[in-house]
Amino acid sequence: MNRPFVLALALAAGATLPLTAGEIHGKVTCKGVRDSSNAVVYVAAIPGKTFPAPAEHAKIDQLNLVFSPHVLPVLVGTTVDFLNSDAVLHNVFSPDACADKFNLGTWPKGQIKSYQFKKECVAATLLCKVHPEMEGFVVAVPTPYFAVTKADGSFKIADVPDGAYTVKVWHPKLKAAQKAVTVAGPTAADFEIAK
Repeated sequence: MNRPFVLALALAAGATLPLTAGEIHGKVTCKGVRDSSNAVVYVAAIPGKTFPAPAEHAKIDQLNLVFSPHVLPVLVGTTVDFLNSDAVLHNVFSPDACADKFNLGTWPKGQIKSYQFKKECVAATLLCKVHPEMEGFVVAVPTPYFAVTKADGSFKIADVPDGAYTVKVWHPKLKAAQKAVTVAGPTAADFEIAK
């Protein structure tokens, strides 16, 4: 049996075609900083649509007195595991209300402590009371459609269903931006942000 005929039979029997998935790709030009990395590009909340939190935990390592990755976008509801890979004590806390000003305390090398980001938080600053020079960010967004820019500012958000969206950009040091984007297959969206 040929494929178009099987598809026609399935549709006649009441099956529905899957939504077409496109992508959003482009560049974020970051003015006034060393490079264009660490900008988070994401699709804003979609009216009437919610997304279940992933069962798999996201991870941030503390290695060489640095949060790695420096910027981590997650879907709201995601639990983030914080691993201490250094041979010194580390602490993780956030002063931000959107992350409930959490403080996980202090723990030694090889141990993990976790925190669930239960609400939208753009962004939770991560700090360490033991090492004040340490700083990182978790960006909890309302959809699973997000990406972090590379050093050249490029990004790609895969599997975005065709449709009209508001796409937002957040950066640790620059002003946020947003624009309306209509996705129809592979769709380009470029941004420029500055202080």
